[in-house]
Amino acid sequence: MNDFGVHEVDVVVVGAGQAGLSAAYHLRRAGYEPDRDFVVLDHAPRPGGAWQFRWPSLTYGKVHGMHALPGKELTGADPARPSSEVIGGYFADYEETFGLRVHRPVAVSAVREGEGGRLRVETSEGVYAARALINATGTWDRPFWPRYPGQETFRGRQLHTAQYPGPDGFAGQRVIVVGGGASGTQHLMEIADVAAETTWVTRREPVFREGPFGEAEGRAAVALVEERVRRGLPPQSVVSVTGLPLNEAVRSARERGILDRLPMFDRITPTGVAWADGRTVDADVILWATGFRAAIDHLAPLRLREPGGGIRVEGTRAVRDERVHLVGYGPSASTIGANRAGRAAVAEIRRLLTRAPLPAAAR
Repeated sequence: MNDFGVHEVDVVVVGAGQAGLSAAYHLRRAGYEPDRDFVVLDHAPRPGGAWQFRWPSLTYGKVHGMHALPGKELTGADPARPSSEVIGGYFADYEETFGLRVHRPVAVSAVREGEGGRLRVETSEGVYAARALINATGTWDRPFWPRYPGQETFRGRQLHTAQYPGPDGFAGQRVIVVGGGASGTQHLMEIADVAAETTWVTRREPVFREGPFGEAEGRAAVALVEERVRRGLPPQSVVSVTGLPLNEAVRSARERGILDRLPMFDRITPTGVAWADGRTVDADVILWATGFRAAIDHLAPLRLREPGGGIRVEGTRAVRDERVHLVGYGPSASTIGANRAGRAAVAEIRRLLTRAPLPAAAR
């Protein structure tokens, strides 16, 4: 800490989900010490990243593509246990095993240009002056709520995937599920077993993917997402370009008519939704499974956004400021992508800190 009460470190990692823990692991392997050379700040109340907030009915056996963190496998997990418990416990053990000393709950309000070439990271536990920043804040804190005419007049309940309590909260009700992604289909298939009636509405015709999805297909999908980020556009999810896997549960739901999709409605009424052609559907609940946006508002003072609305990155490095790396953003939002991004960010930061030592006055 300097004479002004500011904590000086080489690197601040913001977020302790998959990407943040991967970055912290690679910082330790590179010889950086927690609480001396780097610090990990997490706003969540406990380990687990966004997984700790997942609904109870999302058991570990239903999780698609959970990739282990570097250096420690997740083994022996009960597929019937809630994923929030399994992965929360795994992350907690991982933090302890590698001595990552995550600070929580700590909110990061802003990252600004500081003095002596450092970044000023303003948080609920004080100010950090960092030579580099790894942003791993994910998307869970920014659920996307579309706006439609009449939305405020609806007399029923509206909620987002981020608030989804599991299927029991919809027993005997008429439910409209909005969204064609993985969460929307999972919610719909669960709710259909207990609801009085379900309606599925999506903006685009859903694409179901048959056959294997190998490494080549994965690389191609990630490349499409990466191209948007390189152009400075807001990232899309990988699933938006891969389509939905056509597994046995989905096949069964399609045969039962649960996944018969309607195009997006034009307005919301006090009792449901309506289309321009005069069709209406009454509902007690509208569930918005409409995805999330990157939680990066705290980076706004650095003016990293491009005219297209996103932050342009090369690899993990923000093009407008080489001190800032974004992991778990765009093409690295998958669990395996987050691991690789954490390693890549640390490698670049090591080169940066070696190449550009601070001037004597700033040390």
